[in-house]
Amino acid sequence: MALTKQQKQQQVASLKESLKKAKSVVFAHFSGSTVASVTELRNKLFAKNALMKVAKKTLFRIAAKEVGLPELPESALEGPVAFVMSFDDEVSGAKTVLEAGRANDKLKIIGGVLGGKLLSKAEAVELGKIPSREELLAKLLAMFQSPLVQFAGMCQSPLSAFARALEELRMRNQELREPSPSHS
Repeated sequence: MALTKQQKQQQVASLKESLKKAKSVVFAHFSGSTVASVTELRNKLFAKNALMKVAKKTLFRIAAKEVGLPELPESALEGPVAFVMSFDDEVSGAKTVLEAGRANDKLKIIGGVLGGKLLSKAEAVELGKIPSREELLAKLLAMFQSPLVQFAGMCQSPLSAFARALEELRMRNQELREPSPSHS
């Protein structure tokens, strides 16, 4: 069923609003995917503050042009395409699509846009492989904690050895002071 001019304008406005907020956009083929797998992907994306929209490519190109994104050639958007937009960070949408694509061979990243630059398929896939902000912060925290834990262990080791030595001396002293049972 063909869209009316008003419906097309509403879709372009909705796409423009989403694109203005998006930190990155990934294009993906999903043709042949089940409704259940697409619904699961949408839920995972929603949890990561990302959004998957399916729209006519012409309308997407118009919206992209109006928000200042690069010109999208026909070759970048061949076949049925879903547009995945990430709002919190640049990698969450691509990462989610890449992970979902491992379970669903019908879902494939075909390109994207990051920082106003058109990404090739390979670049968009690499974007999905970058660790998330939370993963990077966890690694950084572990790097900061490691030397502190080692330092605390080194400080504690001589102190506990010294305490054991003092306890051993106290035990020997006590043995020397106590009369042996054979002398009674």
